[in-house]
Amino acid sequence: MVLKRVVSYTSLLILGLAFLLPFVIMTMGSLKEIQYALLDPLFWIPENPTIVNYKDIFADGIFMRWIFNSIVITIVPVFSQMIFCAILGYIFAKKQFLGRDVIFWVLMGVIMIPQQLLIIPKYIMFSDFGWINTYWSLIVPEIWGIMGVFLIKQFLQNIPNDLEEAARIDGANDIQIFFKVILPLSVPVVATVGTFSFISNWNDLFQPLIYMTKEEMFPVTVGLASLLGKEGNFGIEMAGSTLSFIPTFLIFLFFQRYFTEGIQMSGLK
Repeated sequence: MVLKRVVSYTSLLILGLAFLLPFVIMTMGSLKEIQYALLDPLFWIPENPTIVNYKDIFADGIFMRWIFNSIVITIVPVFSQMIFCAILGYIFAKKQFLGRDVIFWVLMGVIMIPQQLLIIPKYIMFSDFGWINTYWSLIVPEIWGIMGVFLIKQFLQNIPNDLEEAARIDGANDIQIFFKVILPLSVPVVATVGTFSFISNWNDLFQPLIYMTKEEMFPVTVGLASLLGKEGNFGIEMAGSTLSFIPTFLIFLFFQRYFTEGIQMSGLK
């Protein structure tokens, strides 16, 4: 038993270090003045750590504009998905109406369609709307997400209907039941949906690369990709990547407890 536990912990430690290594290399590279990257692992260890790369990236005001763009196209979908997915999840989990299951599984079927197949029709539609190089092209499609609805629906199915019936006996209507009974109990899974939404939108490169053609409208992901081609400075690229990684790390760290609980109680084990 002891040997089995030692082997398990050792394996987990090795896997953890393997996943952590790229982030360590990124951070060390950001503290070193390097024009080009080499494959030698020792190359990444900074002999004289410096923050010159961070100074250079902030010296150009465009980076702060990219950060602002990423915040806008991330924060709005996060809150909208948390609200709308909670409402739709509650409706599909607790309400009975004609065609409920059919509508739900049709919506789930949308997930099966690769987003790359929809990018051209969406670009044409957004172009007709005048949404190219605007926040609308990235915010409106992300107002709600079917995976968030699925997670919350699965979570709410584990909540006894007796709670809802007791609240209704006390004179509460559907809106009061949702906000005063269901929503407080759904904090873990709603936080999970918000975490997924934040990470997905903050790290998205594909869609902003298509819909944003002006440099001042780039989010940080597209901005960093263009920065490497424009500056040709790998140290600055590593500094920008480190700064871009910090928000997702902090969000996951803060919501980790809710994230784990929400996944477990949604039936995805």
